[in-house]
Amino acid sequence: MTARLQRHKPHSVDQAAPDLNRRRAVVDPYDVDASAYALVHGVRSTRGALASWRARPSIVLRPWFAGSLAVASLLLLTIWVVAAVKAGTHGPVSLARPPFVVGGPADLARIVGHNMLVLALHAMACVAGFIAGSSLPLQAEQHTGFVRVLHQRGKPIAIGFVMCAITFSLSWQTYALGTALAHVSASAHVSTTLLLVGLLPHALPELVALFLPLSAWMVASRRKEWDRLLAATFVTVGVAVPMLLLTGLWEVFVAPHVLTAIFGHGLKTH
Repeated sequence: MTARLQRHKPHSVDQAAPDLNRRRAVVDPYDVDASAYALVHGVRSTRGALASWRARPSIVLRPWFAGSLAVASLLLLTIWVVAAVKAGTHGPVSLARPPFVVGGPADLARIVGHNMLVLALHAMACVAGFIAGSSLPLQAEQHTGFVRVLHQRGKPIAIGFVMCAITFSLSWQTYALGTALAHVSASAHVSTTLLLVGLLPHALPELVALFLPLSAWMVASRRKEWDRLLAATFVTVGVAVPMLLLTGLWEVFVAPHVLTAIFGHGLKTH
Protein backbone atom coordinates (compact mmCIF):
# COMPACT_ATOMS: atom_id res chain seq x y z
CA MET A 1 0.00 0.00 0.00
CA THR A 2 2.88 2.38 0.83
CA ALA A 3 4.43 1.60 -2.49
CA ARG A 4 1.21 2.48 -4.31
CA LEU A 5 1.00 5.88 -2.51
CA GLN A 6 4.57 6.70 -3.39
CA ARG A 7 3.88 5.73 -6.99
CA HIS A 8 0.82 8.05 -7.26
CA LYS A 9 2.23 11.09 -5.34
CA PRO A 10 4.62 12.35 -8.01
CA HIS A 11 1.85 11.93 -10.60
CA SER A 12 -0.56 14.27 -8.69
CA VAL A 13 2.13 16.94 -8.20
CA ASP A 14 3.04 16.82 -11.88
CA GLN A 15 -0.66 17.30 -12.85
CA ALA A 16 -1.15 20.33 -10.56
CA ALA A 17 2.01 22.17 -11.59
CA PRO A 18 0.94 23.07 -15.15
CA ASP A 19 -2.36 24.56 -13.86
CA LEU A 20 -0.51 26.77 -11.41
CA ASN A 21 1.87 27.91 -14.12
CA ARG A 22 -0.98 28.79 -16.49
CA ARG A 23 -2.78 30.89 -13.88
CA ARG A 24 0.44 32.74 -13.05
CA ALA A 25 1.04 33.59 -16.69
CA VAL A 26 -2.43 35.11 -17.20
CA VAL A 27 -2.21 37.72 -14.41
CA ASP A 28 0.16 40.47 -15.55
CA PRO A 29 -0.37 43.96 -14.11
CA TYR A 30 1.89 45.51 -16.75
CA ASP A 31 -0.58 44.55 -19.48
CA VAL A 32 -3.21 46.99 -18.10
CA ASP A 33 -3.69 49.93 -20.45
CA ALA A 34 -3.24 53.31 -18.73
CA SER A 35 -6.16 54.90 -20.57
CA ALA A 36 -8.47 52.06 -19.57
CA TYR A 37 -7.27 52.31 -15.98
CA ALA A 38 -7.86 56.08 -15.99
CA LEU A 39 -11.38 55.51 -17.28
CA VAL A 40 -12.12 52.88 -14.62
CA HIS A 41 -10.60 55.11 -11.94
CA GLY A 42 -12.69 58.07 -13.09
CA VAL A 43 -15.92 56.07 -13.11
CA ARG A 44 -15.14 54.61 -9.68
CA SER A 45 -14.29 58.05 -8.23
CA THR A 46 -17.44 59.58 -9.71
CA ARG A 47 -19.67 56.84 -8.34
CA GLY A 48 -18.00 57.05 -4.95
CA ALA A 49 -18.43 60.82 -4.80
CA LEU A 50 -22.09 60.65 -5.81
CA ALA A 51 -22.75 57.94 -3.21
CA SER A 52 -21.09 59.90 -0.41
CA TRP A 53 -22.84 63.14 -1.39
CA ARG A 54 -26.21 61.42 -1.54
CA ALA A 55 -25.94 60.64 2.17
CA ARG A 56 -25.29 64.30 3.16
CA PRO A 57 -26.10 66.58 0.21
CA SER A 58 -26.25 69.80 2.22
CA ILE A 59 -22.57 69.59 3.12
CA VAL A 60 -21.68 69.55 -0.58
CA LEU A 61 -24.28 71.97 -1.94
CA ARG A 62 -23.80 74.64 0.74
CA PRO A 63 -20.28 75.79 -0.30
CA TRP A 64 -21.20 75.54 -3.99
CA PHE A 65 -24.25 77.78 -3.57
CA ALA A 66 -22.36 80.17 -1.27
CA GLY A 67 -19.58 80.64 -3.82
CA SER A 68 -22.00 81.00 -6.71
CA LEU A 69 -24.14 83.50 -4.76
CA ALA A 70 -21.03 85.57 -4.01
CA VAL A 71 -20.02 85.65 -7.68
CA ALA A 72 -23.58 86.46 -8.81
CA SER A 73 -23.89 89.28 -6.26
CA LEU A 74 -20.56 90.74 -7.33
CA LEU A 75 -21.62 90.52 -10.96
CA LEU A 76 -24.92 92.31 -10.28
CA LEU A 77 -23.12 95.04 -8.36
CA THR A 78 -20.70 95.49 -11.25
CA ILE A 79 -23.62 95.60 -13.71
CA TRP A 80 -25.17 98.38 -11.65
CA VAL A 81 -21.87 100.31 -11.71
CA VAL A 82 -21.57 99.91 -15.49
CA ALA A 83 -25.16 101.07 -15.93
CA ALA A 84 -24.52 104.08 -13.69
CA VAL A 85 -21.41 105.02 -15.68
CA LYS A 86 -23.29 104.73 -18.97
CA ALA A 87 -26.45 106.40 -17.62
CA GLY A 88 -28.25 108.55 -20.17
CA THR A 89 -26.76 106.78 -23.18
CA HIS A 90 -29.10 105.49 -25.85
CA GLY A 91 -28.75 102.37 -27.91
CA PRO A 92 -30.74 99.69 -29.67
CA VAL A 93 -33.19 98.23 -27.13
CA SER A 94 -36.43 96.33 -27.47
CA LEU A 95 -39.12 96.87 -24.87
CA ALA A 96 -41.56 94.68 -26.78
CA ARG A 97 -40.30 91.37 -25.41
CA PRO A 98 -39.70 89.82 -21.97
CA PRO A 99 -39.00 90.84 -19.30
CA PHE A 100 -40.76 94.09 -20.23
CA VAL A 101 -43.88 92.54 -21.74
CA VAL A 102 -45.44 89.11 -21.29
CA GLY A 103 -44.06 86.70 -23.86
CA GLY A 104 -44.81 83.25 -25.17
CA PRO A 105 -43.21 79.81 -25.67
CA ALA A 106 -40.81 81.15 -28.33
CA ASP A 107 -39.45 83.73 -25.89
CA LEU A 108 -39.08 81.08 -23.21
CA ALA A 109 -37.17 78.82 -25.60
CA ARG A 110 -34.86 81.68 -26.62
CA ILE A 111 -34.05 82.71 -23.05
CA VAL A 112 -33.57 79.18 -21.74
CA GLY A 113 -31.53 78.18 -24.79
CA HIS A 114 -29.15 81.10 -24.31
CA ASN A 115 -28.71 80.27 -20.63
CA MET A 116 -28.07 76.60 -21.45
CA LEU A 117 -25.18 77.61 -23.72
CA VAL A 118 -23.60 79.63 -20.91
CA LEU A 119 -24.13 76.73 -18.49
CA ALA A 120 -22.50 74.34 -20.96
CA LEU A 121 -19.43 76.59 -21.16
CA HIS A 122 -19.09 76.60 -17.39
CA ALA A 123 -19.69 72.84 -17.16
CA MET A 124 -16.93 72.22 -19.72
CA ALA A 125 -14.55 74.03 -17.41
CA CYS A 126 -15.40 71.46 -14.72
CA VAL A 127 -14.82 68.57 -17.13
CA ALA A 128 -11.49 70.06 -18.21
CA GLY A 129 -10.40 70.24 -14.59
CA PHE A 130 -11.33 66.59 -14.05
CA ILE A 131 -9.41 65.45 -17.14
CA ALA A 132 -6.31 67.49 -16.37
CA GLY A 133 -6.24 66.89 -12.63
CA SER A 134 -7.29 63.25 -12.45
CA SER A 135 -7.13 61.40 -15.77
CA LEU A 136 -4.02 62.83 -17.45
CA PRO A 137 -1.56 62.13 -14.59
CA LEU A 138 -2.63 58.46 -14.60
CA GLN A 139 -1.81 58.20 -18.31
CA ALA A 140 1.52 60.05 -18.13
CA GLU A 141 3.66 56.91 -17.63
CA GLN A 142 2.42 55.51 -20.93
CA HIS A 143 3.87 58.41 -22.95
CA THR A 144 7.26 59.97 -23.55
CA GLY A 145 8.66 63.34 -24.53
CA PHE A 146 6.40 66.32 -25.00
CA VAL A 147 3.19 64.28 -24.67
CA ARG A 148 4.29 62.99 -21.28
CA VAL A 149 5.14 66.49 -20.07
CA LEU A 150 1.75 67.67 -21.29
CA HIS A 151 0.02 64.91 -19.31
CA GLN A 152 2.05 65.64 -16.19
CA ARG A 153 1.45 69.39 -16.30
CA GLY A 154 -2.20 69.37 -17.31
CA LYS A 155 -3.39 71.07 -14.12
CA PRO A 156 -1.92 74.52 -14.91
CA ILE A 157 -3.45 74.29 -18.38
CA ALA A 158 -6.85 73.46 -16.88
CA ILE A 159 -6.54 76.30 -14.38
CA GLY A 160 -5.65 78.68 -17.19
CA PHE A 161 -8.62 77.49 -19.26
CA VAL A 162 -11.03 77.92 -16.37
CA MET A 163 -9.68 81.35 -15.50
CA CYS A 164 -10.06 82.42 -19.12
CA ALA A 165 -13.62 81.06 -19.15
CA ILE A 166 -14.47 82.89 -15.92
CA THR A 167 -12.90 86.14 -17.09
CA PHE A 168 -14.58 86.01 -20.48
CA SER A 169 -17.97 85.09 -19.05
CA LEU A 170 -17.91 87.70 -16.29
CA SER A 171 -16.53 90.49 -18.50
CA TRP A 172 -18.92 89.85 -21.36
CA GLN A 173 -22.00 89.51 -19.17
CA THR A 174 -21.09 92.52 -17.04
CA TYR A 175 -20.59 94.87 -19.97
CA ALA A 176 -23.50 93.58 -22.05
CA LEU A 177 -26.04 93.56 -19.22
CA GLY A 178 -24.85 96.85 -17.74
CA THR A 179 -25.04 98.57 -21.12
CA ALA A 180 -28.48 97.11 -21.83
CA LEU A 181 -29.71 98.23 -18.41
CA ALA A 182 -28.51 101.79 -19.07
CA HIS A 183 -30.13 101.87 -22.52
CA VAL A 184 -33.48 100.61 -21.22
CA SER A 185 -33.40 103.09 -18.35
CA ALA A 186 -32.67 106.00 -20.71
CA SER A 187 -35.26 104.93 -23.29
CA ALA A 188 -38.07 104.38 -20.79
CA HIS A 189 -37.04 107.29 -18.50
CA VAL A 190 -36.99 105.13 -15.37
CA SER A 191 -34.53 104.70 -12.53
CA THR A 192 -31.68 102.30 -13.23
CA THR A 193 -31.68 101.14 -9.61
CA LEU A 194 -35.41 100.45 -9.52
CA LEU A 195 -35.19 98.67 -12.85
CA LEU A 196 -32.47 96.38 -11.52
CA VAL A 197 -34.49 95.75 -8.34
CA GLY A 198 -37.46 94.70 -10.46
CA LEU A 199 -35.28 92.24 -12.37
CA LEU A 200 -33.60 90.74 -9.29
CA PRO A 201 -36.22 88.03 -8.56
CA HIS A 202 -35.18 86.14 -11.67
CA ALA A 203 -31.74 87.62 -12.38
CA LEU A 204 -30.13 86.59 -9.09
CA PRO A 205 -31.18 82.89 -9.05
CA GLU A 206 -30.44 82.70 -12.79
CA LEU A 207 -26.85 83.85 -12.24
CA VAL A 208 -26.47 81.54 -9.22
CA ALA A 209 -27.50 78.59 -11.38
CA LEU A 210 -25.14 79.59 -14.19
CA PHE A 211 -22.12 79.88 -11.90
CA LEU A 212 -22.72 76.68 -9.90
CA PRO A 213 -20.24 74.57 -11.98
CA LEU A 214 -17.52 77.19 -11.63
CA SER A 215 -18.13 77.41 -7.89
CA ALA A 216 -17.84 73.62 -7.61
CA TRP A 217 -14.59 73.80 -9.60
CA MET A 218 -13.14 76.39 -7.23
CA VAL A 219 -14.10 74.32 -4.17
CA ALA A 220 -12.66 71.10 -5.63
CA SER A 221 -9.42 72.73 -6.77
CA ARG A 222 -8.89 74.30 -3.35
CA ARG A 223 -9.35 70.90 -1.70
CA LYS A 224 -7.29 69.08 -4.38
CA GLU A 225 -10.30 66.86 -5.14
CA TRP A 226 -9.78 66.77 -8.90
CA ASP A 227 -11.18 63.25 -9.20
CA ARG A 228 -14.58 64.51 -7.96
CA LEU A 229 -15.04 67.20 -10.57
CA LEU A 230 -16.92 64.96 -13.01
CA ALA A 231 -19.43 64.11 -10.29
CA ALA A 232 -19.64 67.81 -9.43
CA THR A 233 -20.43 68.57 -13.08
CA PHE A 234 -23.33 66.12 -13.10
CA VAL A 235 -24.76 67.45 -9.83
CA THR A 236 -24.39 71.17 -10.59
CA VAL A 237 -25.87 70.85 -14.07
CA GLY A 238 -28.71 68.72 -12.68
CA VAL A 239 -29.48 71.42 -10.12
CA ALA A 240 -28.98 74.36 -12.48
CA VAL A 241 -31.24 73.19 -15.33
CA PRO A 242 -34.54 73.28 -13.37
CA MET A 243 -33.49 76.58 -11.81
CA LEU A 244 -32.97 78.07 -15.28
CA LEU A 245 -36.34 76.76 -16.42
CA LEU A 246 -38.05 78.40 -13.44
CA THR A 247 -36.23 81.71 -13.86
CA GLY A 248 -37.09 81.64 -17.58
CA LEU A 249 -40.76 81.18 -16.75
CA TRP A 250 -40.59 84.06 -14.28
CA GLU A 251 -38.85 86.35 -16.79
CA VAL A 252 -41.40 85.64 -19.52
CA PHE A 253 -44.66 85.56 -17.58
CA VAL A 254 -44.16 87.26 -14.19
CA ALA A 255 -41.41 89.88 -14.46
CA PRO A 256 -43.47 92.24 -16.69
CA HIS A 257 -46.14 92.44 -13.98
CA VAL A 258 -43.50 93.10 -11.31
CA LEU A 259 -42.03 95.99 -13.33
CA THR A 260 -45.50 97.41 -13.94
CA ALA A 261 -46.20 97.30 -10.20
CA ILE A 262 -42.92 99.10 -9.43
CA PHE A 263 -43.26 101.88 -11.99
CA GLY A 264 -47.05 102.08 -12.10
CA HIS A 265 -47.11 101.50 -15.84
CA GLY A 266 -45.63 99.29 -18.51
CA LEU A 267 -42.24 100.28 -19.87
CA LYS A 268 -42.42 102.11 -23.18
CA THR A 269 -39.90 104.00 -25.28
CA HIS A 270 -40.35 107.75 -24.99
